[in-house]
Amino acid sequence: MISLVLEDMTFEQDIRELLMAFYPGEKYIYTDEDSILSLFLSKDSKSYNIKIKSEDNVLEFISPLRETKFDTKNDLKRNIYENLLNLGNADLPWGTLTGIRPTKIVMEMLENNMPLEDIKKHLKDIYLVGDKRIKLCIETAKNEFNILKKVDYKNGYSLYIGIPFCPTRCLYCSFTSYSITQWKKDTDTYIEALCKELIAVSKMYADKKLQTIYMGGGTPTSLEGYQLSKILNVVKNNFDLSNILELTVEAGRPDSITREKLEALKAAGVDRISINPQTMQQKTLDLIGRQHTIKDIYESYRLARDVGFENINMDFIIGLNGETLEDVIDSFTKVKSFDPESITIHSLALKRAARLNTENKREIMDNDLILSMINTATDTCADLGLEPYYLYRQKNMAGNLENIGFSKPGKECLYNILIMEEKQTIIACGAGTSSKIVFGDGRIERIENVKDPKLYIERLDEMIMRKESMHGID
Repeated sequence: MISLVLEDMTFEQDIRELLMAFYPGEKYIYTDEDSILSLFLSKDSKSYNIKIKSEDNVLEFISPLRETKFDTKNDLKRNIYENLLNLGNADLPWGTLTGIRPTKIVMEMLENNMPLEDIKKHLKDIYLVGDKRIKLCIETAKNEFNILKKVDYKNGYSLYIGIPFCPTRCLYCSFTSYSITQWKKDTDTYIEALCKELIAVSKMYADKKLQTIYMGGGTPTSLEGYQLSKILNVVKNNFDLSNILELTVEAGRPDSITREKLEALKAAGVDRISINPQTMQQKTLDLIGRQHTIKDIYESYRLARDVGFENINMDFIIGLNGETLEDVIDSFTKVKSFDPESITIHSLALKRAARLNTENKREIMDNDLILSMINTATDTCADLGLEPYYLYRQKNMAGNLENIGFSKPGKECLYNILIMEEKQTIIACGAGTSSKIVFGDGRIERIENVKDPKLYIERLDEMIMRKESMHGID
């Protein structure tokens, strides 16, 4: 447990998130009680006065009030960070950065033609980012910068199609998903509603260029082949697809993939799919609730190649319960035989709703071990000729690291970059989805659909009206 006793709450979230990076899994209270760490903050006319008390040490220091809130905040975070190191904590790979989009900072600098050496200095001096993460962040942002040149921010938009069903709920998952077994008899009703929303959106945005489509979930392939065909045919028959740069479907779990479904996707024009093993260790698959075998992974991948897919992504998670460095080395040795066009590496991040948290089954791994596992994965990507093209971070992430998408040049997922960089409007259809409307001045407005599929069906007209009310506002 960690105590925060703050007279001024202006930077409470920034302080708390920085402490969360140093002390993962701890609870926070806002009273002066016995804790493994207590942070006291007061404010006078010139500075913040901070005291950090651990079980065997007390540190007191000040942090000046600067001319801007930005500078005051970053000075405060650096001062707290450096004093936490004095308590014996190890450096964090991302320094004081706790936001989910570190590449966004670099992208803005690249767009303003800032020299690379100045970008490196900014990341090092302002945020205390480590050298390896500076290199990774800049390399990723440069690739993003070049890839996004083909995207029309002003006149284009992207479409997300949400399928909120899964065969089972994985132990680590906190996404909105519902058992396909329980919903089997009602999925057609959901699809009818989804198609109605898609048709409405096609009319609203007829004057815009649809550039990317992403069908995710959940597990889209938990639906039947004819249902996937119906949704994608509605897209094909109602949207102008002449400006489409990619059409991705997250095929997802190998046990949900069949030849019929893959052929339905291929016939509908899908040119990129994701097959997500998460690990190549059967013991781990069993533990986390994935009802497929290692053999299923090989078979689903073979089927996808046989059907003609030439752009396949594979997802893996680092930091899963019970996995050793040797397990990760074995998994990524096996990955080489697939030679996928892209690999996405996730550092395990657990939200409150994940069963791994709610059932108290979480194991917190040593940060050095997590880093060695990540290095094994990224080295494999380099061996396969894959380059980093998008990156994001999450709260409660193993090793305080990141999720990274690696790809062969020309095989990147544009949608993945756009959802992170927030430069183009993304319209999302389906239960539990969130649209992002990007305005010319950089302002972003979100439009939420209700999460529960039953409520989504019942309140569909309201979901459509929410989008109509925002459409056309500059």
